[in-house]
Amino acid sequence: MFAFSRLVAHLVHHPDWTGAAQAVLLFLLIWFCWSLFTWSANSVSGNGRVVRAVFLVATAVTVPMAASVETAFGSGGFTFAASGGVIMLMAAVLQLVSFDRESEFFRNAVRFAWPNLIAITVFVIGGTVEGGARVALWLLTLAIFLGSTIAAGSSDWILRSGHFAERHGLILIIALGEVVVAIGISVVGGLDEGGLGQATRIGLTAAGALAGLLWWSYFDRVLPALEYRSEQYSDHERGRFGRDAYTYAHAPIIGGVIAIAAAAEEALLHPDEPLHIEFRVMMAVGFALFLSGIGIAVYRGFRVVAKERLVGLVAITVLCLTTGGWDAVWLLVAIDLLFLIVLVAETLRIEGRQASDAGVGQADSSSSASAET
Repeated sequence: MFAFSRLVAHLVHHPDWTGAAQAVLLFLLIWFCWSLFTWSANSVSGNGRVVRAVFLVATAVTVPMAASVETAFGSGGFTFAASGGVIMLMAAVLQLVSFDRESEFFRNAVRFAWPNLIAITVFVIGGTVEGGARVALWLLTLAIFLGSTIAAGSSDWILRSGHFAERHGLILIIALGEVVVAIGISVVGGLDEGGLGQATRIGLTAAGALAGLLWWSYFDRVLPALEYRSEQYSDHERGRFGRDAYTYAHAPIIGGVIAIAAAAEEALLHPDEPLHIEFRVMMAVGFALFLSGIGIAVYRGFRVVAKERLVGLVAITVLCLTTGGWDAVWLLVAIDLLFLIVLVAETLRIEGRQASDAGVGQADSSSSASAET
């Protein structure tokens, strides 16, 4: 959560294209560190002392990595890269020491570890140089990671669907906590000025509702559906599904929440003033990332398109880009109402169809019984 908090702060203080590009690069590096460790932790038992020791080291190292996010392109570059490199190295070690050396899983882990070791080296070297060279090496790091995950799709991996879904649900909860943090920042600022005004109180309610709606849009159907779909695959296909629906598709989901949190924080800091175009664009892009990530994951598993969410995304984007004269608080309220309508419409359609299918099935069963009689 600390790393996400620093990314939100970076976006709030640098709401331009350069700041956004830097935030995207840092987020993807953090995401790959977390994803590699999540895959490793998912495939091993957490009861062994060696495994627990690796968890402890990796957890401790996340603190300096998160603390150096805002200075990653300056003096904190080496701390950020070295800490991330240790986390990724621990992920590789976790699998190599846990699998039977004669198993296919161990051989797959070895093949997967080599390109990642190269990526770790490039990552850390990037932290020792400056300017464009650092950016280039960190982009190369991401390219190597991406290539290794694509290549890994042809191998078999252990994936415990329930644990994997739980881990990704928890990381989303952590990201949603940033919306709550944004609320807290505005509360503290309002108290310092002698109390909370009406606009701030309305904004706090709207921001809290927004966090709740984001939670509902994922946890009500998407999380259990993806877990269920993962269980239906064979062991070989389950690994590919985990990579596509979780490692890949959840990156924009989490990134979108971070962007939404940054825009919400700015809105709550100045609730009775129009939200600057940079933050309105940030809000729209955040929703685009969040909803597209969910849409990709759902389509990967079920080959269905969330039509209501596409319509809602268009409506929210138009709203954000055409309400430059609105106070920020009313923009938040309008977004809440639109998103609520989208989710209710989706729920009514899906549950109505399920009820209809159940009725047809019951009727078919009755007809069959009558025919047999």
